[in-house]
Amino acid sequence: MTEAVLLVGGKGTRLRPLTVNTPKPMVPAAGVPFLAHQLARLKSAGVDHVVLATSYLAEVFEPYFGDGSALGLRLTYVTEAEPLGTGGAIRSAADALTSAPAEPVLVLNGDILTGLDIAHLVERHEAARAAVTLHLTRVEDPRAFGLVPTDETGRVLAFTEKPTSPAEIVTDQINAGCYVFRREVIDAIPTGRPVSVERETFPGLLADGAHLQGVVDRTYWLDLGRPDAFVQASADLVRGVVASAAMPGEPGPYLVLPGAKVAAGAKLGGGTVVGAGAEVAEGAVVEGSVLLDGARVADGAWIGDSLVGAGARIGARTVVDGAVVGDGARVGADNELRKGVRVWCDTRLPDASVRFSADC
Repeated sequence: MTEAVLLVGGKGTRLRPLTVNTPKPMVPAAGVPFLAHQLARLKSAGVDHVVLATSYLAEVFEPYFGDGSALGLRLTYVTEAEPLGTGGAIRSAADALTSAPAEPVLVLNGDILTGLDIAHLVERHEAARAAVTLHLTRVEDPRAFGLVPTDETGRVLAFTEKPTSPAEIVTDQINAGCYVFRREVIDAIPTGRPVSVERETFPGLLADGAHLQGVVDRTYWLDLGRPDAFVQASADLVRGVVASAAMPGEPGPYLVLPGAKVAAGAKLGGGTVVGAGAEVAEGAVVEGSVLLDGARVADGAWIGDSLVGAGARIGARTVVDGAVVGDGARVGADNELRKGVRVWCDTRLPDASVRFSADC
């Protein structure tokens, strides 16, 4: 069976305040930690051993997932005391692998939701006899990503990490954050210093004449690095736009977890999740949003495309549109939060005190 390394050590800075108390892969999407969806996909692809390369809030992972036996997997936890980049994290996981030098090892970023056929990617890697095979996808605006042009056979020609000028945009193919490494390539990554596979390892392999293969796949793909993308991913999982065996229920317009209370006159839709112990009052509307465990939405409030943190409170008639409310925050009645506003954990906003967006 193919082994896998999941890179779950990042601080999730772009997702704050969601990640103040919770590492990014453990933030709930469609009712379970996002990491659960990735592990389920690996299991379905035939993977039986996963090494979790952790760093930030590393102590959170093992108490939840244990040894992985409940998932039909064997999980090993490796923790970096000091973050050493993507390459350093992959190299730190090497000692926990059991694959032979020429065997394939999957490596996945911990913040990507995709419908990629992982088993097929491994097959393509082995057929090409590549040192590394990369999942590539196409996007309309590639400026925020690493560009990976290929020839007509799929062989990688170059790497341009986050282009800074129009002349550097030579393709719309981007690095989609899922790789198959030959095990011996992982073992050759330097130890004891920061290493970026995107900026150092992959370009170095190309310079040495190694065969790097790109596989372009146009199935569902989403980078969950921003709050709006994370909320969209959760909604897409709930609605069945992308399938996951980890979903705690059937696909539908909303997901209400056990222990939640939704008043008869409340309206839910758009892939909304109402977490365990959360409450939605009479006349409230929650559309395409995530209410984490214990959150409460008062009567007449309107929540759209937003994330409301664990134990947070939204007052009567308050509008939260495209915003994030951190864990334990209290937003009073008759407020209006729009367009990227982030309310920090445990913040208190009095009634009718805020009517602005992040654009103001």
